[in-house]
Amino acid sequence: METNATMPPHTGRRKGRDLIARHGETVFNAAKRLQGDAPHTPLTHAGFAQAHEMGIALRKELGAKPRLTLWSSPTGRALQTLAVITEHLELDWHDTRTDARLVEIGMGGWGGRYYADVIAEVGPVFDPVSHLLLCAPDGETYPEIAARVGAWAAETAEDDGDRLVVMHGISSRVLRGVLTDAPHVAGFGAPALPGLPQGSVVEIRGGLERVVHLGTGGGGA
Repeated sequence: METNATMPPHTGRRKGRDLIARHGETVFNAAKRLQGDAPHTPLTHAGFAQAHEMGIALRKELGAKPRLTLWSSPTGRALQTLAVITEHLELDWHDTRTDARLVEIGMGGWGGRYYADVIAEVGPVFDPVSHLLLCAPDGETYPEIAARVGAWAAETAEDDGDRLVVMHGISSRVLRGVLTDAPHVAGFGAPALPGLPQGSVVEIRGGLERVVHLGTGGGGA
């Protein structure tokens, strides 16, 4: 799984907090399909409920109209999730900054297919130890994910104050690993922290992570 992709060096700690949220359940998640970097797979009723719960938790954490920079993956599911959260925080969703480097792992030819069909072809698609999704033969590698999310982190390191970042299961695990200087996961060539359910929010401050809200969704990508 090694590639020539190089993750930018960590350039120091941000002064503010990074609140990293995983979007709510989608129609692909419910149907057990690999969505990867698909641009728009809508939230289910459960997904909207998870976004609502994140909004409540963040309102308790931050109060109304917090001074918060909004960042999101440009995918529909991340932006839908953020729309619900911003209602709770009384913030303007239109202030959101999007960056394609925050999207989910690219699944290549596995993208859009049912997990069961891919597993029937190639065997298990999750690593039994780390629970990371294995890379499709023509898909994105973990060093490539680390390179793009690391570049985003380095380029936005001067963001002032706290920020909320809504993104995805696998890519958020890698970003969380980058921001906490976690070791590389054996066999994957990149850092990644343990997975969290859909609808979860963590805080990273000074390289340390704290779970703000544990979601009720599943896993997958």
